[in-house]
Amino acid sequence: MSGHSKWNNIKNRKGAQDIARAKAFGEVAKLIRIAVKEGSSDDPKFNPGLRFALDKARVANMPKDKIQKAIERGMGKSATGATIQEIAYEGFGPGGVAIIAVAHTDNVNRTAGEIKFAFSRNSGSLGSPGSAMYMFQRAQDGGYEATMNIDVEDEEVKQQLKKLIDAIREMDDIEDVYFATDAIENDSEE
Repeated sequence: MSGHSKWNNIKNRKGAQDIARAKAFGEVAKLIRIAVKEGSSDDPKFNPGLRFALDKARVANMPKDKIQKAIERGMGKSATGATIQEIAYEGFGPGGVAIIAVAHTDNVNRTAGEIKFAFSRNSGSLGSPGSAMYMFQRAQDGGYEATMNIDVEDEEVKQQLKKLIDAIREMDDIEDVYFATDAIENDSEE
């Protein structure tokens, strides 16, 4: 009778729902931060992008405190009053693919530790400043685009690389991830 208890079924179902809800909240929070930054206003009356993002937050049943936190982060403030910094972390994934993770954080040490952990857990390594940046150039939209792409032929390496990029993107402080290969699709939300 193992695996047939009602409690176990509820626990597993709730766990799956919580993961899906957290992912949806993270995506909406990112939309709110981007809308506030681009619109230079935290007032939805004067910022149509923010108004649209807030509508998405309401549809996702996002709590008001999470919405407020995302708006404050978009304005460059944190709940503690610390300023938000933009930092580009550089590293290398499976197959030697260069990766740049752009983070907006109020605690550089925490974010660096989280990114280092994600790299080490997923067959990658966090590099020192300048170690991967030479393979990218600044794009018109403020992001990065690869100037040198690395070919990845092995399917297993492609899967490991995708897993690493997904793990980095799931972090709260990460705004976007750029990588120097055409082996996997760049499905970032900008």
